[in-house]
Amino acid sequence: MMRPAAAALELAWASGRTRLLIRVALTIVGSAVPVAMAWLMKAVLDGLTAPDRPSLVLPALLLAAAGMAAAFLPQAVQYVESELQRAVDLTARKRLYAAVARMPGLRRFEDPRFQDRLALAAETGPTGPSEVVSGGLGGAQGLLMLGGFFVTLAVLNPWMLVPVVLAGAVSMHGQIRLSHYRARVLGELGHATRREQFYAQLLTSPSAAKEVRLYGLSDLFGTRMLRELRWINRRRRTMDRRELIVQGLHGLAGACVAGGGLVWAVDAARSGRLTVGDVSMFIAAVSGVQNGLAVVAGSAGRMHEAMLTFGHYLHVVGAEPDLPESSRASGLEPLREGIELRDVWFRYGDGLPWVLRGVTLTIPVGRATALVGPNGAGKSTLVKLLCRFYDPTRGTILWDGVDLRDIPVADLRARIGTVFQDYMSYELSAADNIGVGRREAMDDRDRVEAAARRAGCHGTLAELPRGYDTMLSRAFDSGEHDDPDTGVLLSGGQWQRVAIARALLRDDADLLILDEPSSGLDAEAEHEVHTRLREHRAGRTSLLISHRLSTVREADSIVVLSGGAVAERGTHDGLLAAGGVYARLFTLQASGYQQVSLTASSSDWKAVPAPRSADPAAASD
Repeated sequence: MMRPAAAALELAWASGRTRLLIRVALTIVGSAVPVAMAWLMKAVLDGLTAPDRPSLVLPALLLAAAGMAAAFLPQAVQYVESELQRAVDLTARKRLYAAVARMPGLRRFEDPRFQDRLALAAETGPTGPSEVVSGGLGGAQGLLMLGGFFVTLAVLNPWMLVPVVLAGAVSMHGQIRLSHYRARVLGELGHATRREQFYAQLLTSPSAAKEVRLYGLSDLFGTRMLRELRWINRRRRTMDRRELIVQGLHGLAGACVAGGGLVWAVDAARSGRLTVGDVSMFIAAVSGVQNGLAVVAGSAGRMHEAMLTFGHYLHVVGAEPDLPESSRASGLEPLREGIELRDVWFRYGDGLPWVLRGVTLTIPVGRATALVGPNGAGKSTLVKLLCRFYDPTRGTILWDGVDLRDIPVADLRARIGTVFQDYMSYELSAADNIGVGRREAMDDRDRVEAAARRAGCHGTLAELPRGYDTMLSRAFDSGEHDDPDTGVLLSGGQWQRVAIARALLRDDADLLILDEPSSGLDAEAEHEVHTRLREHRAGRTSLLISHRLSTVREADSIVVLSGGAVAERGTHDGLLAAGGVYARLFTLQASGYQQVSLTASSSDWKAVPAPRSADPAAASD
């Protein structure tokens, strides 16, 4: 528990040391004011009942000042804590997302357990340190106040300390057990909360809106969302009930102690053992001790719970990189020889099936290599290995003879341009959607437009309402205009061209990877895009992955993956002549076009004359 507490204190100190020091000062003052008010009230009441009636101006003024301080301090504490919370929130988020950015691979992002922990870290990280600090200072204030009231009780009735301390100890023990229980329940709720948010997002997401409405999925997803929410509510209700019982019993015990003390004080005053001022101070002391113990117990429980949940944040922030870091100095020379895969085996986890099985192939420098094969053959996984999102389970991948593991990840990826099969559609401007492909070129409009021209989308983007500054989303406006029509939704094919432009912005990349770059395009657009890509690839090292074998026939070399292994390799003509897997796949695809051609030219196909009227109703069915 010391590590989360120390980490939370360090984070609060780094975020706003002045605010933290002010909060400490308010804690000290806040603990002294109630004790001072009890003694001042005793002095005033004893003075009023004394035979000689001493001057009570000073005690009354001091009592009034203490009362004003007691009224003002909670607001001051709340303000300072809010300021500290905002500062901690900023620093905590900065550290969290910096830690996530330091994870160069994808293994953790594709691990649901890590996703649960990351969601908890994002939720508790910004608030955890403030809760720990607030709980710690609240507990310190309670302890200081207890010290003052303990002295007061010891003066009036030392035996009264015994039941008060026992009740407080039981309350603190119960609060700590409650904090353990709450932290465990929050951990259990993480997965269900993510599922509930997933279904809620499907019901409100523009990207899912078409299918949700077409297939009538609102009831299905709504039912599942409510089912998760009901389960979450049941668990929270059980937690709230336990909290109600525990805290209610502790409050009842404290009330019994206070009531017993009050009976004793009244009896002692009637018998002359206590003055009216003593009774007032005794009541204030018993109440103060009870409140102080409740504050200490509650603060201890809140602090303990915050430290438990803050552990998720510390786990993510302190996680080691999911890929070994290279000790090699930064700087990667341009590719001169090529990329070689030697007996590469890969699977996504122990006990899971092998995705790649002993893959050995070469991607020569300056040549176009195509990778084809059925679904599940391992093509996209091989792309992940080339980008070093994962390391091979066995075997090596060499870049000019150097193992990718020995090359700094940032240097390697700076030399690669990629169009992923599941490319991103950023809710940003058209220029930024392309510019993210090369951060240093984001503000270079000439380079952005040149990449768009090479991808064949310059005309489309230039004709948008605000040109390249148009937001490619309906979720936000441009930030400079209140007109909601500034956002535009592109078609799937248009988005694919933007994704291609994003990759082509890296015009100095040594390796261009095109994973199904034309899957969303019609035949004419596909032909145009591949013509442009062939021109861009000329003399460059490229890897083209496609299910449409007609788009890879002009590659210098074609590699056929099947079952995670290299089944064939060669040129288009050579593989057709070999009559293997490639020839079978190519024949299957070509036969569909040939059948259409034969059917269209058959004498059984009757020509239908165009309707003479422009009125659709005049056309024959």
